[in-house]
Amino acid sequence: MKRSLPELSRRVVPLTVSACIAALLAACAAPMENYPAAPKAVQSSDHQYKIGSLDNLSVFVWRHPELSTTVSVRPDGRISTPLAEDLVAAGRSPAQLAREIESRLAKVVRDPVVTVVVTGFQGALSEQIRIVGEAARPQAVPYRQDMTILDVMIQAGGLTDFANGNGAVLVRNSEGGKHYRVRLKDLLKRGDVSANVAVRPGDVIIVPQSWF
Repeated sequence: MKRSLPELSRRVVPLTVSACIAALLAACAAPMENYPAAPKAVQSSDHQYKIGSLDNLSVFVWRHPELSTTVSVRPDGRISTPLAEDLVAAGRSPAQLAREIESRLAKVVRDPVVTVVVTGFQGALSEQIRIVGEAARPQAVPYRQDMTILDVMIQAGGLTDFANGNGAVLVRNSEGGKHYRVRLKDLLKRGDVSANVAVRPGDVIIVPQSWF
């Protein structure tokens, strides 16, 4: 029996759209499935905190209260203290910054002793953990020693109702941008602690949207 062109169009178009969607989902899913599971633990090492822009610092100069101060790191990564202007702070450890301030003050103060204490933490941009996509509060999180992906997700407020938690990907910049699969839904919704993995400075966690 012959069918009219409009009737054929009504039947063919939905099938074509469905086929395209299926192909798109397959294309999106295939690379993720090829990623290895994120290692549960990483090689432990003593992490030395690096100062970041917008960190708050207390600079104490022994026996010289007039030179001691509290200062915020500017967006350009520099600070200015009494007798020491435009010092590069971002990317340095507090001890390294203290030694730099001592070298500046040594020109006018005899044997200066300086201590730098971080009182408000943002961390160096290169070491922040970033979570993007379908997290409740996408953000950059300062890295802490022995931090796990559960710690990051708690700070990000968990997942949205539209998140594909088990389709999430961890990008490890310390390994040249290597991609790993992470099971955030199993961890957060089902309490499967075996899905918890260690994170490293500079990691990026990408949470895609669920298609269903």
